[in-house]
Amino acid sequence: MPKTKLLIIGAGCHGALLAEAAELSGAFEVVGFLDDALPVGKAVLNGAVFGAIIGYISLDHLDRYRAACDQAIVAVGNNAVREKITQQLVDAGFDIATVIHPRAFVSPSAVVGSGSAVMAGAIVGTEARLGLASIVNCGAVVDHHARVEDFGHLGVNASMAGGTRLARGAWMQAGAALGYGVEIPAGFGLAPGEAVEGKINKYKNEK
Repeated sequence: MPKTKLLIIGAGCHGALLAEAAELSGAFEVVGFLDDALPVGKAVLNGAVFGAIIGYISLDHLDRYRAACDQAIVAVGNNAVREKITQQLVDAGFDIATVIHPRAFVSPSAVVGSGSAVMAGAIVGTEARLGLASIVNCGAVVDHHARVEDFGHLGVNASMAGGTRLARGAWMQAGAALGYGVEIPAGFGLAPGEAVEGKINKYKNEK
């Protein structure tokens, strides 16, 4: 069965992790990267940098790469930047990929939005939901009925207990944890190892 040709936007650490996960899944062939911090032709794992991101990508700039791939995905940890570039890819007519590492566990009843990346050792539990272009990093847990809204991001070993919600563009850094039923506001960030219990209003008042 032919593999999906994948273009990755971002060739930094997250881009390399995502490329490896994509190829290990057996579903993708990484054809190249776009990144403005590395020279054109720079090798990244089994691919190479095609060109620069040029800040936020123009649609004209993207046209030259569309024929080279079947799908594209944004490998940028910054949630706002990932949202902006993902929307530009959609506007330019790209099909957006979803990458799940073969050593992750995703429940068959979970929903994973397009553009999302689920890394090695991550768990996405029963009827959990990941929004568009969300990141669940290595060893992170999105337990049963938890929700990561569009462009949310869980760092390494971050944990969401059952029924929790990480609102649009919110970020849990490495080892952060949410107790049952906690909801984190849109755009909010938790520090490494920070644990949150109780309802959202109590949490916001304490900050």
